[in-house]
Amino acid sequence: MNLKSLLLTSALLTCSGAAMAAEQAPKYIFYFIGDGMGPGAVMGTDTYLRLATDRTTPLLWETFPQASLQTTYSYSSPVTDSAAAGTALATGHKTRNNMLGMGPDSVAVGNVADSLLTMGYGIALLTNVAADDATPGAFYAHVPSRDDAYDIDCQAAESGVSFLAGSRIRGIKRNGKYSGIYEKFADNGWKVIRGVQNYDPSAPKVLLVNDQDTLSNNSGYAIDFPAERNLLRDYTKAAIQHMTTHSPERFFMMVESGNIDWAAHDNDAATIIRETLDFEETLGLAYDFYLAHPDETLIIVTADHETGGMSVGRKSVGYNCYPKLIEGQNISKAEFGELVDRMLKRQEPVTMEEMKQILTDRIGFYTLIPINEARQKRLDETFERTFITRNDYFNDALYHRFPEFVEEVFDILNETSGFGFTTTKHSGNPVGVYSIGPGSELLGAPMDNTDIPRLILKSAQR
Repeated sequence: MNLKSLLLTSALLTCSGAAMAAEQAPKYIFYFIGDGMGPGAVMGTDTYLRLATDRTTPLLWETFPQASLQTTYSYSSPVTDSAAAGTALATGHKTRNNMLGMGPDSVAVGNVADSLLTMGYGIALLTNVAADDATPGAFYAHVPSRDDAYDIDCQAAESGVSFLAGSRIRGIKRNGKYSGIYEKFADNGWKVIRGVQNYDPSAPKVLLVNDQDTLSNNSGYAIDFPAERNLLRDYTKAAIQHMTTHSPERFFMMVESGNIDWAAHDNDAATIIRETLDFEETLGLAYDFYLAHPDETLIIVTADHETGGMSVGRKSVGYNCYPKLIEGQNISKAEFGELVDRMLKRQEPVTMEEMKQILTDRIGFYTLIPINEARQKRLDETFERTFITRNDYFNDALYHRFPEFVEEVFDILNETSGFGFTTTKHSGNPVGVYSIGPGSELLGAPMDNTDIPRLILKSAQR
């Protein structure tokens, strides 16, 4: 039995025909997924807003009438990876880590996007990381490994998705040569558009990527760019225009913020918070749409898993947290690491006095963040090992490798501000599920990640 049939049978068994007829099915479904956005990221952002800004309102999704938790473990591990988690959120099936759109037996499983497509919904999938990364890929692809980028892209090109956006696609090269993947999309009726400023609303099928091909899946952090830059918001605005133009009767839109996860892997609290706020700003576009169509629009906000084991509070600050201290940071840990790498490669020697000025200007040390004698000693010692003796110690945080001095700087930043981390990988912690609109009443109880696509389809079928 395929996923659609299974879910339809489940709905029929649990709802009487009269009850189903009396309830409104959502015409417009927004599925927002904050990659790695666990309770620590949400509460860290909420704490920052309450204690470090003049804002008096909680995060938008915290105002939704339905709120619960979902478990995220995979078939193969209590700590899921993004492929298994994305598969669960898209298909309602557990699978092994690294597998995408397949069950643990390597057999392809149906997904909620395909089921909704057969019901007349237009489909839009967008992210601020690669458009063929784990979470978006789970809604159209079936591969034994999330790293099979070219195969994932070919399946995207042949899918019924009509709007796909991300920083790039990964299957541009095969065996060191151009793969011809853009022509594959074009042959299947897609218009490939580089740069959201060039979006063409007349094109019925759109692949929207960054202006230039890049080796990085990441589109860049908000903290490293001017305040008006929010790529996910811009993609979402284009996607809503696309859907209301080409699928005005009903549509399904999955919106992922992959940057929250990347920053959490780095244990970078300020960047996590900034990306979470950008995610909220993006959600505001869907919420405005909901306000215009309150009886027809379902919004769900959740995460695929928790990343970093982030906490509000740690032993160094006791029963407290000082989020105001991160306001002196105006550079992501990733970009700060790149800055240090460039300094390590230059010809002239680096001095601690030069570094102190950078730490003052970019991190807030010596101004917002007090550097006492003990902390200065730690900085001096790691500076010596990194820049003078060149001990070549690096810490791997999945997407980035950080010299020891960078790690020390951010350890001091976290211990003074009061944000804690237990890992540079994922954790098995539960994550929140928030919803509003017709069908949201189905999502108010604790659940597993596999329940969400089943309940989405159940709401659409009534």
